[in-house]
Amino acid sequence: MTAPRFQFSIRATDGKARTGTIAMRRGEIRTPAFMPVGTAATVKAMKPETVRSIGADIILGNTYHLMLRPGAERVARLGGLHRFMRWDRPILTDSGGYQVMSLASLRKLTEEGVTFQSHIDGSRHMLSPERSMEIQRLLGSDIVMCFDECPRADRPLKEIEASMELSMRWAKRSRDAFDAGGDHAANSALFGIQQGALDEGLRVRSAEALREIGFDGYAIGGLAVGEGQEAMFATLDFAPGQLPQDAPRYLMGVGKPDDLVGAVERGIDMFDCVLPTRSGRNGQGFTWSGPVNLRNARHAEDTAPLDERCSCDTCQNYSRAYLHHLHKSGEILGAMLLTEHNLAFYQQLMQAMRDAIGERRFAAFAADFRRDYLGT
Repeated sequence: MTAPRFQFSIRATDGKARTGTIAMRRGEIRTPAFMPVGTAATVKAMKPETVRSIGADIILGNTYHLMLRPGAERVARLGGLHRFMRWDRPILTDSGGYQVMSLASLRKLTEEGVTFQSHIDGSRHMLSPERSMEIQRLLGSDIVMCFDECPRADRPLKEIEASMELSMRWAKRSRDAFDAGGDHAANSALFGIQQGALDEGLRVRSAEALREIGFDGYAIGGLAVGEGQEAMFATLDFAPGQLPQDAPRYLMGVGKPDDLVGAVERGIDMFDCVLPTRSGRNGQGFTWSGPVNLRNARHAEDTAPLDERCSCDTCQNYSRAYLHHLHKSGEILGAMLLTEHNLAFYQQLMQAMRDAIGERRFAAFAADFRRDYLGT
């Protein structure tokens, strides 16, 4: 029996929290899901088989970075992103819009798209909804993201409104360009992205526009861009409910472990964030008792594991003292071991939330988590 192109089923709910499965050609994705970020065809400091072994069902690739290096056409000639990086499960690719706004220099925004200079070598490029869809098709993405603009939440409301309306016009162009993609469109999925910053009325209008176009899933964009957790949660109190109940909801670029718990509590199904890998390279480990800075001298002779509740290879075999030594010495192994732990911790957290929702005890789980992790 052929696996479905895209099928989302909700197994259980507890309050607004949901747990279920996304079935796709390349495998199932358990939700709530955390997607490790593989920006440039690699989850930094990790082998693909290790990423899978710690529980990741799907990873994220980045259109902006891959179009600049090694180039989408080259990846296609080499058999697509899955073969190129030896990851045979689903890959979600973002559209490149956020990175153009945050990384590229001398960018110019028009109705057509964005022209910009590469942050790598200064070469000039154009990203439009059509080109973003083409790049993601060349990469062989399983879940394609619409091309959008993501303004900061502190911009004037009129600017945020105009940006949201532009993103909705781009969403329709993205839909049309994706649908023209032949076999790729027949075997992959397209997600729309809700915009509107912190404004409930703009979010409603964005959600209505996306519903009218129709997508396989819906992302909540424009959050985790400096507004703070309180404002993000206040927006998540209404934004997920504006989107279709029978489709997955993806909160882009989030976040800290306590962000994930609070967002699942509010109905989010999918996440991605560079935090666990970036923190691993910088000597910070996430534990059930809160984050730990392993560069701190108090760990220099600590023979305990990083987290006694964690079953990952790092916690089972290496001490805090050794991890402290590796990071103080600038040894690559330190980044590898701590990145593996952080990603494993995130996957253990997602599994714990899935279990709690399935057993209808999510409120108690969330309270216990915050008590141990935040000390509240």
